[in-house]
Amino acid sequence: MPITSPHLSSSEAWTDAKLLYALEEVVENELNRHLKAAKDWMPHEYVPWSDGRNFPGFFEDGEAWDPAESKVSDIGRIALVVNLLTEDNLPSYHHEIATLFGRDGAWGTWVHRWTAEEGRHGIVMRDYLLTSRAVDPDKLEQFRMAHMAEGFESDNRHSMLHSVAYVAFQELATRVSHRNTGHQSGDPVCDRMLARIATDENLHMVFYRNLLGAAFEIAPDPTMQAVRDVVVNFRMPGHGMPGFERAAAQMAIGEIYNLRIHHDDVLQPVLRYLKVMDVSGLGPEGLKAQDELGLYMNGLDSEAAKFDEKLAARKARLAARAAG
Repeated sequence: MPITSPHLSSSEAWTDAKLLYALEEVVENELNRHLKAAKDWMPHEYVPWSDGRNFPGFFEDGEAWDPAESKVSDIGRIALVVNLLTEDNLPSYHHEIATLFGRDGAWGTWVHRWTAEEGRHGIVMRDYLLTSRAVDPDKLEQFRMAHMAEGFESDNRHSMLHSVAYVAFQELATRVSHRNTGHQSGDPVCDRMLARIATDENLHMVFYRNLLGAAFEIAPDPTMQAVRDVVVNFRMPGHGMPGFERAAAQMAIGEIYNLRIHHDDVLQPVLRYLKVMDVSGLGPEGLKAQDELGLYMNGLDSEAAKFDEKLAARKARLAARAAG
């Protein structure tokens, strides 16, 4: 796709307003591609409604939740709650990107389309969890209230480029988390639902990844700095929810999302596709950021290897205990 915007060598020359204008044509092209690739789907078609029963409250025949009723594995239940609570903050995410990208033109059309598609994810996940009685509904609602009452502020709200870089990785991270949760859930219905959600997340990743690639073409130095900053300081958007650290540790051990997955299945695919480590024509700031990014990725790979060893040792201990 042709980019007719001027190439500015200085990072300071690129403001958010100039970048928004320079990338407008790219956004329009990517939006049109996305709309052709995206397929409408009905959340209610993925929910096992016949499994549903009344909960206690206004209904005299309500039955209290019992964990034994759930078809979902323990690790699947933990990950589903984390994934749903993350989706619940959609109003805050919409506010963040609408403030950064605007509500007009191709940017605005994308913001609203993305929000509408993401809304389906929370709808179908909550309907599934409550209908299948996979989680304690009271605790789920208490967690939702606590999480949303805290509010959400993106680490990258100060910069449009940082925000684009972040979502290019985060959308892929979300897709991977949903997909692995489905595989580990133990319920084919859950797996099918999360596979459908993951398809959306992948299309969202492609949109932002391609937009990030265009930003490298017109503003390589500030884009490289943004990618460096985002990769080094990456946090999932649900980091502020109640009990997130414990849940994240359990998801890491359960191989839903951990350092190895983050390195191999999230960061590396985007960096390789965009050939970030091969970008040329960088100034001193861009070269410094590129070098620091390479050093960080090497260090992360080493940390992931240590985690792999600990996880393998844990599996061996559990296997020996089961055999004995």
